[in-house]
Amino acid sequence: MEALRINLDDYVHSGEGANGESFNHRKDSSIMLKLYNPGKIQQPLDEMLMARKVFDLGIPSPEPGDYVTDGVRFGIRFRRIEGKKSYSRATADEPEKVGQFAAEFAQMCLDLHKVEVDPSQFENVKDRYYRLLSENPFFTPSEKDAIGRFIADAPDATTAIHGDLQFSNAIFAGDRRYFIDLGDFCYGYNRFDVAMVYLCTCLSKEDFIREVFHMPKSLSMKFWAEFAPAYFGSDRPLADIEEEIRPYAGLKTLIVERDTRCPMPEFREALKGII
Repeated sequence: MEALRINLDDYVHSGEGANGESFNHRKDSSIMLKLYNPGKIQQPLDEMLMARKVFDLGIPSPEPGDYVTDGVRFGIRFRRIEGKKSYSRATADEPEKVGQFAAEFAQMCLDLHKVEVDPSQFENVKDRYYRLLSENPFFTPSEKDAIGRFIADAPDATTAIHGDLQFSNAIFAGDRRYFIDLGDFCYGYNRFDVAMVYLCTCLSKEDFIREVFHMPKSLSMKFWAEFAPAYFGSDRPLADIEEEIRPYAGLKTLIVERDTRCPMPEFREALKGII
């Protein structure tokens, strides 16, 4: 697909993240732009096509528009959600409401994980992890065998998975709620998805949490402590929930090590029960 050429002078910078920057249109408040970092050409196209399929499923998410370029970088135009705020930013700004925000995010996740999808249209989360495992240069063959068995033994499902379920990837504006950054959307057992919430809030280092989520780790862990009973049920002890979810969080090591190109011992700790 050929990218539509845009003039970046028509946009004003509004934010940035690990993969690129976001902009709002100067004259049309209904348009926002996500531009990926230089060199990323296929990734924004893949995300746009995935975002369209997810939007057409009826999952609450910003409506995607064009695949675009400013001549150097490539990206996507979306219908802008005015007045939006992510659940991570809201928690950082109003920590006294952590219970409310965690419960709302948990309900969004519960609703998402009930959505049945057509397996012919999306990737199976197990297949994704098998591929990541085969490409990982840091685990030994015996460790890979053990991780592969864990993936194989996990329950199968044909329900939706966000793929990068951080609490920064869910936003709200008034009483409307949306998922964003859906480039890793797939289907499968929901524990593969919820594990990212646990990894971001509890397993990540203090410096990372402060830089990315703008809060101390103590607050992110409080978010998890409020999220877990809202998602799994208040009758389950938090320690039992964490014991179940920890190895799934450890699997995220495969994604992190792919992106950082180095071993991540702080996340590998969660795999101790597997390898």
